[in-house]
Amino acid sequence: MTNSLLQRLIEMCCRHEFTWPHAGIHGTAYQACLLCGAVYSYDCSTMQRTGRLVTPPDAGRQPLAEGQPASD
Repeated sequence: MTNSLLQRLIEMCCRHEFTWPHAGIHGTAYQACLLCGAVYSYDCSTMQRTGRLVTPPDAGRQPLAEGQPASD
């Protein structure tokens, strides 16, 4: 709990420097912050970030959109 709270505070104070858009495993595009590691979905047609993605506990998998159920 404390670790996730601390991570959220760092992300809120971060000035976000994003990577170029990347294609995820399922063909969805995303951008990651180089400073805090926050991941956001990216819409290639409008060339804008569309929302923050929630990273699952297993870091080896692609981030899930908020509210999207895990496939396990």
